[in-house]
Amino acid sequence: MTIKDTAEEWEVRATQTPFVGNKTSVRTDDVVMPDGSVVHRDYQVHPGSVAVLALDDLGRVLVIRQYRHPVRHKLWEIPAGLLDIPGENPLHAAQRELYEEAHVKAEDWRVLTDVFTTPGGCDEAVRIFLARDLSEAEGQRFEVEDEEADMELSRVPVDELVRGVLTGELHNNCLVVGVLSLIAARHGDGLDALRPAEAPWPARPFEA
Repeated sequence: MTIKDTAEEWEVRATQTPFVGNKTSVRTDDVVMPDGSVVHRDYQVHPGSVAVLALDDLGRVLVIRQYRHPVRHKLWEIPAGLLDIPGENPLHAAQRELYEEAHVKAEDWRVLTDVFTTPGGCDEAVRIFLARDLSEAEGQRFEVEDEEADMELSRVPVDELVRGVLTGELHNNCLVVGVLSLIAARHGDGLDALRPAEAPWPARPFEA
């Protein structure tokens, strides 16, 4: 038996969007269940995101500490951002985020993993990239604002991040998934066997 998620869409009898925000919205669908009953399902509609686990030559991961108001925490995270342009190539978006948040560029890019962050209540899909062969980006630093103006930047050994994840001290979804996926890849076929940076992504199709 092959364990693999499969795309499927149940019949929707009606849909409405009671809330539209700046980047996301809330949708209510009337979905037909297997027994023929119809139930309401509310969920957040999200454009999708990319995240970057940037690994330097010393085995450290580039991490950012940022305030997240919904959870009332300052979280250590890996660089990440929204797919602001429909159909945008996620690699290009990831390269942009690494530059804007850390003023770093990378020569080697791979797909580390793809995840649905909260499939029971949000349709957000995230592609997490592994970026290696890092160097300082050229040109002026990107001007940050709002929460990003208070960001802290650090480089932390992978083992220290794993410890923080397993002791419940680090909580950011992309950091947790990215770091543990990195360890799994190292103990599997190796980092060079990861999917290429422009591998297909059915959850968010894009133009090469």
